Amino acid sequence: MGNTNLQQARKNKKDEFYTQLCDIENELKHYKAHFKDKTVLCNCDDPRVSNFFHYFSYNFEFLGLKKLITTCYKSQEVDLFSQSNSERAIYLEYTGNKTGGRVPVAEEIGIKYLKGNGDFRSPECIDLLKQADIVVTNPPFSLFREYIALLMKYKKKFVIIGNQNAITYKEVFPLLKTNEIWPGYNHVKEFLQSDGSMKKFGNIQWFTNLDISKRHEELILYKKYTPQEYPTYDNYDAINVDKVVNIPCDYDGVMGVPITFLDKYNPNQFEIIGATESEGKGFSQGLWHPESKISQPMINHTKLYKRLFICKRKQL
Repeated sequence: MGNTNLQQARKNKKDEFYTQLCDIENELKHYKAHFKDKTVLCNCDDPRVSNFFHYFSYNFEFLGLKKLITTCYKSQEVDLFSQSNSERAIYLEYTGNKTGGRVPVAEEIGIKYLKGNGDFRSPECIDLLKQADIVVTNPPFSLFREYIALLMKYKKKFVIIGNQNAITYKEVFPLLKTNEIWPGYNHVKEFLQSDGSMKKFGNIQWFTNLDISKRHEELILYKKYTPQEYPTYDNYDAINVDKVVNIPCDYDGVMGVPITFLDKYNPNQFEIIGATESEGKGFSQGLWHPESKISQPMINHTKLYKRLFICKRKQL
């Protein structure tokens, strides 16, 4: 997955990385208009430490929410305000403060038992998913592919956290290419662990399918194309661009750019053609020269890191 910590998490299934409140606030401040009169589901959250539950319950009236639902995996606390444990999974329902204050109180949080273990893939959790308008959470890194597939199957809007390299997963890249999912505003640098320590990561970001102003901002291009600065790949019919800011303003053909391009991607300005074959068979949409037998992009026989292939939209 390109990151030692995430590789270890996937190997050991250790996915208990809790999102800090400041990271949630910094991202969700851009989505306020989307939440009015909506039911929000946080379906990968332990309410003892879930800052997603904290954010939405404390900002329930400010956001104008209809309902907040949080599912909790088994062996977590039954009562949000106690230290008791339970082998039974629960889910919480909150419909706002009825006493005039902004702080949620225990009596206003509906705590209900689940029959199963609270896995987001279980039938009863899927029933809760069906009720939701928007899903907001930090799903397990090791299950990101399954999680995205479930959200797409039930046509849910979402704001979630995942590995930046997920954009090259065979299950995710087609969704990016067809503008069904895109990066949010921010990257998340560190998470709280269950033992109270912090774990740093280098390539975690938000993903969403809610329309945000960021994806309509046009990237200012100023560089001029020259064959010397933008060589053609040995094994792909495209030129190489090493930095997103250096995309040439006067080149209309296919360009290979770093995957960080997605942070600046405006679908009205650019079209995503494909990606290198190293990310998936057929991803390059015919740009690859198969006789090379090397799927990584190469220049002068030197392999480069994975690339996305893009071209500029023709302006009418």
